[in-house]
Amino acid sequence: MKNFIFCNPTKLIFGQGSIKEISKQIPQGSKILLTYGGGSIIKNGIYDQVISQLTGYEIIPFGGIESNPDAATIDRAIATARDEKCTFILAVGGGSVIDASKAIAMGVKAPMNCWEMVTTYYRGKCLPLGTVLTVPATGSEMNSGAVISNRATQEKFSMVGEHPVFSILDPTYTYTLSQHQVACGIADAFMHTLEQYLTFPGQSGVMDRMAEGLLLNILEIAPRLIQDHTDYDTACEYMLSATFGLNYFLAMGVEEDWLTHRLGHELTALAGVTHGASLMMLLPSVMRVMLPEKRDKIIQMGRRVFGISGLDNDATVQATMQAVEKFIHSLGLASSMKEGQIASEVAEEMIRRFHQRGTPLGTLESATPDKIQLIIEDSMK
Repeated sequence: MKNFIFCNPTKLIFGQGSIKEISKQIPQGSKILLTYGGGSIIKNGIYDQVISQLTGYEIIPFGGIESNPDAATIDRAIATARDEKCTFILAVGGGSVIDASKAIAMGVKAPMNCWEMVTTYYRGKCLPLGTVLTVPATGSEMNSGAVISNRATQEKFSMVGEHPVFSILDPTYTYTLSQHQVACGIADAFMHTLEQYLTFPGQSGVMDRMAEGLLLNILEIAPRLIQDHTDYDTACEYMLSATFGLNYFLAMGVEEDWLTHRLGHELTALAGVTHGASLMMLLPSVMRVMLPEKRDKIIQMGRRVFGISGLDNDATVQATMQAVEKFIHSLGLASSMKEGQIASEVAEEMIRRFHQRGTPLGTLESATPDKIQLIIEDSMK
């Protein structure tokens, strides 16, 4: 196990009716930039619930933040926050709204625009941020990361901001999500866990068992969610699983991977594929091409998570890969770029970009551009 320092300062406020706690979390006299997405929170009543609890605060609404938030939209929000002299950011939405709000919170005091913050790895002082989560998936409500898109250049990269001061998680807020949104949210939580787990064994029994427990829980609740995501207890499990998938409780002292995410970001930037769906298109090919590096952990996952027994190691590897693809299909998602009907031109551009950058990725930087090309080609077969 590696040495580590762990700190997660986000206060989690969980449960039905927890929006009533929001006014206790925001300093009195704050001028709030309230960020949200396409307007679903207005239609389903969540916006009114939030506003009703913020009596006495001056609210500046900023809507229209798109999925995979665009740097240009974020720049407009930063300008609004500056002009209005906002002192607090409140994000009401899913990972895209929260990610954008982290960039806004930093951008208000930054000497550059949003995309420059992303590409220069800028870190600076941020306005405080709180969140009201409506789409469980990314874990952004309890981490400091954000992923920002540039639609003008068809690029998508991550950045680091500050943790939210608090996040309110009411599972009933997920009831109006579409089945596809739920499926992609489950996929995202599953993949986040794998990015911290599916490396090599022997690093930390504590982290392994925590990740395996979370994976088992996701596999258990997924069919119930697909059938009916308005069951409260199941919605609770879903929401908390997504949060724990990426609050970095699983990453203490261990190597991480994130190769599938880097590939997925390119696929989303070039073809507009929903984030969770993009990950599932690439995961099986990552497992196949990176098998020499991941073999032992795939075997461990097969036996501990998927309950595969009575097979030798080679057969366990194959059975585990089949189980992963079966899970992906149970969500109604594609398990390859070919199955997802991705154009060959997109795959070719992905390959070109990774060769141009020349940066090895994944666990211990074991995925060279040549291996990344093999992954993309495998996914297109």
